[in-house]
Amino acid sequence: MNLYDSEWDVERSYGDAHVRMMHVGRRLGSELLGATVFEFEPGVRYISHFHHGNEEWVVVLAGEVTLRTPAGRRELKPGEVAVFRRGPDGTHALANDSDSVCRVAIFSSMIHPDVVEYPEAGVVGAIAGDAPTAGRDAPFEAFFRASDGIDYGDIGRKT
Repeated sequence: MNLYDSEWDVERSYGDAHVRMMHVGRRLGSELLGATVFEFEPGVRYISHFHHGNEEWVVVLAGEVTLRTPAGRRELKPGEVAVFRRGPDGTHALANDSDSVCRVAIFSSMIHPDVVEYPEAGVVGAIAGDAPTAGRDAPFEAFFRASDGIDYGDIGRKT
């Protein structure tokens, strides 16, 4: 398999901008390490998030991608790599603020279940039954506002 192929597994639109995804790890039959190649058109912006169960790496293959973390923003160029550790220290968002298409490979551990948090949006997600894979739903995925949580002692009580 070649990371520069153009046989996409998923294509999504974000307004006028498009994202294409190639599920490399799944195509290769990998069990412990996932990989997805993303092609981002100009204007694509992802929501800042972090995973409690999975570490991720991004490797820029072509073009430039903007990385945003709690430490600030920086442009990543071809060949540059960044790691997103599990937990809040790994909070990150990617965007294509350039005038041309960019291509990145994102590698991740394949631990499930996983919990993903979107701190700026105040949303938490639970993913189970399969490892999180961009553009591919797991058997169980639930997203909710973190403020909607209840105390453990309230489970089973009628509201």
